Amino acid sequence: MTTRKLTGRLDGLAFGGDYNPEQWDEAVWAEDDELMRRARVNLATVGVFSWALLEPEEGRYDFAWLDAHLDRLHAGGVAVDLATPTASPPPWFTRAHPDALPVTAEGVRLVHGSRDTYCLAAPAYRDAARRVAAALAERYGRHPAVALWHVHNEYATLCFCDHAAAAFRTWLRDRHGTLDALNEAWGTAFWSQRYHSWDEVLPPRATQWHHNPGQSLDFRRFFSDVALAAYREQRDEIRAHSDRPVTTNLMLPGYQNLDLWAFGRELDFVTIDHYPDRPGLDAAADTAFGADRARSLGGGRPWLLMEQGANTVYAEGRVLPKDPGDIFRHTLGHIARGSDGALFFQWRQSKAGAETWHSAMVPHAGPDSRIFREVRALGEAVARLAEVAGSTVTAEVAVLHDAEAWWASEADGLPSPEPGYHSMLRRAHRALWDAGVVTDFAHPEHDLSRYRLVLAPALPLVTDAGAANLRRYVAGGGTLLLQHFGGVVDERPHARLGGYPAGPLREALGVRVEEPRPLRQGERVALSDGAHGTAWSEYLRLDGAEAVSAYTHGMLAGHPALTRHSFGDGRGWYLSTVLDTGDYGALVQRLLGEAGVVREWPPGVEAVTRGAWRFLLNHGGDAVPLPRAAHDLLTDGPLTELPPHGCAVLRMP
Repeated sequence: MTTRKLTGRLDGLAFGGDYNPEQWDEAVWAEDDELMRRARVNLATVGVFSWALLEPEEGRYDFAWLDAHLDRLHAGGVAVDLATPTASPPPWFTRAHPDALPVTAEGVRLVHGSRDTYCLAAPAYRDAARRVAAALAERYGRHPAVALWHVHNEYATLCFCDHAAAAFRTWLRDRHGTLDALNEAWGTAFWSQRYHSWDEVLPPRATQWHHNPGQSLDFRRFFSDVALAAYREQRDEIRAHSDRPVTTNLMLPGYQNLDLWAFGRELDFVTIDHYPDRPGLDAAADTAFGADRARSLGGGRPWLLMEQGANTVYAEGRVLPKDPGDIFRHTLGHIARGSDGALFFQWRQSKAGAETWHSAMVPHAGPDSRIFREVRALGEAVARLAEVAGSTVTAEVAVLHDAEAWWASEADGLPSPEPGYHSMLRRAHRALWDAGVVTDFAHPEHDLSRYRLVLAPALPLVTDAGAANLRRYVAGGGTLLLQHFGGVVDERPHARLGGYPAGPLREALGVRVEEPRPLRQGERVALSDGAHGTAWSEYLRLDGAEAVSAYTHGMLAGHPALTRHSFGDGRGWYLSTVLDTGDYGALVQRLLGEAGVVREWPPGVEAVTRGAWRFLLNHGGDAVPLPRAAHDLLTDGPLTELPPHGCAVLRMP
């Protein structure tokens, strides 16, 4: 299956990164032109943090410097991803509109001096953002250099100011209609919180103890909607003057308070920034995690890696170097899983400013360096993969992801904060990656019928529609694994009465959870099949399911821990604890086997089929013979053996 390329103005895959020529002088620009040619750069992101230069004072624009750089890049064969600079308002704006500065939940108004110093709900900010986007679009909407538009950067900073409070009340009226409905949704009969006037309703600012969970969840929903509205406003200003695609860079996995599914529906194509937080093999697995999510957010269409670090991994509070070859392997991992290119932050490493030590394609050491040599080799390889552009990836397995379930999992007053929403998502994806399986992410209300196996590692909140959809999926022949504390609240979020999970899910799983029993920190429980669990346990009763394993000691001795239920043409599994990593991997392998998902390549080889091409990344130290000789695009020749730590892109018959 193929689809249109991200932009008709690029020949093949995109390669390049954020380019900030305003940080340098004319001599450096001349060197940039030559080095970009040598590295096969064909796309540069320009203007992300340039508001103070573009609009040096309110209403007065200076485009001369940008005209020159766009013309220069175009003459050198480099297309432009032109950004609106609204993630970093200039000093004049915050002096003129101090009420638009963000306010923390504790009531502290932040000051200018970093990036993201704005409130998305402040009218003055939104007006200024629309104006600068419109001015850029009017001037450059049909400029031959511009291949696509990049709105803002990494939405969104939460704010609890009075502007946010007023907008929150308006949003609540639209959602709930009446105060009576709001009071019912939030359960305000508890703790004497009933509201009698809309003016009494506030964001979840710092308070004495626990926040109302309905209030907290609605505020997260509200702010995601505010960010999406701000994006749409700029996008629509651009579309009035330009036919080039428009997007914004999403930041994974949990940095942004956004409903990423909603953003994915509004973008012309999904772009992400991805920075692994662990080195080595963990970084390779995290690359697959980010790439699979990006592809899924766009409905399986090609997407674009907007930012990655050239030579650094942020881990343990340190900036750690990547190993030689990691730049290549991480980039190829993203392209394998659907990216139509690879961009970096940034082209040239800054000599001053807050990100002086952020890695770049051209490091402080200059082009005579290992990093630039690897970047140059990567650019040549990406150019050889041009025919892959527009092709897609198909997966047989999905992991469920829902922003509202994430937000609900962070509410005050839960039985335990562990093990954490995104850690559970990563864990499920990693088990599948270790098993050699390419994975989609899906929403509980999506059509899941094409998947043989669906994992729901963290789904405390599920709507009635979502629960019914999962029931249909199992009845129709799918295999579902729901994990601990699943389906315990609805979208308000009110507890599901009569036992967990939600009614339709109880039918599909054949179990009824009566009591969550979180474990003490560091406590482990033994199961009858030799596996061990941590963090969580539950008292559950069988209601048609069979016990696959049971707890072996304490109050839960003899009670089910892992269950399986035949329902319709499928199977519903329920896991009431957090298995040790090896035990969890073994369970996932078992489920894959029962679902008929077969591994084709030996452990250590990451294999992804994208359209008519098979990407192979050997993470092991041994050579792996191919079943038959194939043409490798990376070497433009036949390949019979995948070398240790080597990569290949095979053109399949």
